[in-house]
Amino acid sequence: MTNSKLPLGRTTRYPDQYDPGVLFSIPRAEARKAWLSEPLPFRGVDIWNAWELTWLGPGQLPVAATAQIRVPADTPNLVESKSLKLYLNSFAMTQFASLVQVEEAISRDLSAAAGGPVNVRVIPVSETEAASVSRLPGLCLDELSVTCNTWELDAGLLKADPATIVEEDLYTHLLRSLCPVTAQPDFGSVTVHYRGPKIDPASLLRYVVSFRQHEDFHEACVERMFADISRHCKPERLSVFAQYQRRGGIDINPFRSNFDDQPRNLRLWRQ
Repeated sequence: MTNSKLPLGRTTRYPDQYDPGVLFSIPRAEARKAWLSEPLPFRGVDIWNAWELTWLGPGQLPVAATAQIRVPADTPNLVESKSLKLYLNSFAMTQFASLVQVEEAISRDLSAAAGGPVNVRVIPVSETEAASVSRLPGLCLDELSVTCNTWELDAGLLKADPATIVEEDLYTHLLRSLCPVTAQPDFGSVTVHYRGPKIDPASLLRYVVSFRQHEDFHEACVERMFADISRHCKPERLSVFAQYQRRGGIDINPFRSNFDDQPRNLRLWRQ
């Protein structure tokens, strides 16, 4: 992906005064056009956890907090991650009267960039400190004895048994994909919840591992997983939730589902 205005992969100025002008939008349709048709076969949300948020409070005393940002999957745009980092950094030397004022500013600016309503919750340190590290539900695939030799995305690896109908959660911590701009690796965990023909666990693990050299944004990787599992395994219900390790103080967690399922924003061992 090339764009002369894209901040990712370029030397950029780090503003320390509030500057929504650094936010950069990327149309979701660009990543979807090659393999996904309208209407979208899923609903969902991208959950962004920002860990390096600070601003000047009353008396210009610095305030530290975290932010949970929820961007609906049907917004026209995603917000490029480095531009979000630059934007949040621009709060550092700007005075705000309250946490609520910061929350309202971030929600307003990200809604404009995404092209739809973005929910933002700024969380005080005391609440973040109280949150524990969680484990994912279901069967972990990582201890399976499998042979992997496919390092570029291959949906043909997926297999399911139409004679056996189950409902279960399967997860792995072995997700790795590459940034389409910088080719830097992104690491994460992915949970698949489904009801339908039983997915062969080894085939799902090989499929997730096949993203290892695949270049795409986090959101596009999850949408591709949803589309491929739907097409090859034909579940009645399906949710795919990837929780990526943070980069630049932000972790990105895309969730896609074809039924009324809601993701729990659990903090995992790498986040």
